[in-house]
Amino acid sequence: MATVYQRCKSDPKVTTYPCDKPRCGHSWTVRYREPGGRTARQREKTFAKKTGPDGADAFAAKVETDKGMMVYIDPDAGKITVRVYVEDWLERRIIGDGTYNNYKGFIDNHLVPRLGRKTLAGVTKRDIEHFKAAISKELAASTVYDRMKMVKHIFWSAKEEKRIQEDPTKDVKNAPGSRAVDEDEIPSLDEVRLLHQHMSPQYKLTVWLQAGVGMRVSEALAFHVGCLRNDMIRIRWQISAKAHRDDCRTRLVPLKHREEGEYRDVPVAPFICTEIDGHEKLWAPIPITFRDKAGKARQVDVFFAPRERGKGTMPTANTYSYHFRKACVAAGLVDVEGKPKYHPHSLRHFFASTALAAGIPIHEVSRWLGHKSITTTVDIYGHLVPEAWDRCRAIMQTAFEPAA
Repeated sequence: MATVYQRCKSDPKVTTYPCDKPRCGHSWTVRYREPGGRTARQREKTFAKKTGPDGADAFAAKVETDKGMMVYIDPDAGKITVRVYVEDWLERRIIGDGTYNNYKGFIDNHLVPRLGRKTLAGVTKRDIEHFKAAISKELAASTVYDRMKMVKHIFWSAKEEKRIQEDPTKDVKNAPGSRAVDEDEIPSLDEVRLLHQHMSPQYKLTVWLQAGVGMRVSEALAFHVGCLRNDMIRIRWQISAKAHRDDCRTRLVPLKHREEGEYRDVPVAPFICTEIDGHEKLWAPIPITFRDKAGKARQVDVFFAPRERGKGTMPTANTYSYHFRKACVAAGLVDVEGKPKYHPHSLRHFFASTALAAGIPIHEVSRWLGHKSITTTVDIYGHLVPEAWDRCRAIMQTAFEPAA
């Protein structure tokens, strides 16, 4: 059992010994053992007062209750710094390369600089609120929402692992920001054609694969012989973020939100089929060998493998961005500061907005885009669906008062 006592009454080593006053105002000490019986480590903690919710008696009672309920937490477990813990937490995640890089970038650029030196147990709700306010000034609302979900999971994990008593993020509100795409972020057809015109020759086809099929840039770069099947394109792989490295064994990885072996089919216009044939005549596909997640060796003939020495093994989304930015500048698609007006994902926006404007059901567009949920599609593109207000009024009018 935990013992509550005053050193001034029993310990000759303290300067206040001996103290004869019954209410001397000196500190109170709680002596207790960790779970494990008499052989367990003995600990002590000092308090300014004996009674009250933050007094020695309350702490002693809580320690014994926690031990009895098997929820006792070692005070030293929370002394690890946030930086050390989140690095270990990230390495234990089973996530894709892109997600890993996004998480690591946020941790290195935002979380560690602001909270990294604090101990896990030392982080308070106030710290988390200040942290959220700080990143809200630098990042988009939707990004803040996504990254705060990660921060919440980090501290939830710390509590589950019995490193901290309370989760400091528990009562911090994290409402989703607007994810709706700004119509200014969607290029026009003429601008898409300009991008294609000024794109590096070996990557011209990627413009049509993104704008005309809705591929992510990592999916377009993984385009290979066998993707085109009559009037559709079967998308099964995306390029790994590490594909440019010689030591990368899994250059092609499963699609985002999909497991190994899963794929999605997207209808393809005859115009794009013609462009694919034209590209193949100019740039013969190159066979590459890689291993899937199960370690099985596979070989496909890809369209966008580098053809020059010293240019890496495969292009990635990062290396492709250089060519995209260069095309934007050459095409004059820049803002007032001379920076590229669009990014590769803008071409996917073009595909989605064009399909929705033509009246294609949003659930079909969602499936072709490969979104995890139709909710994502509605949040991003719902405002682009043709206005149904007048049509609804007309239908209801006809239903209740049909024309004679």
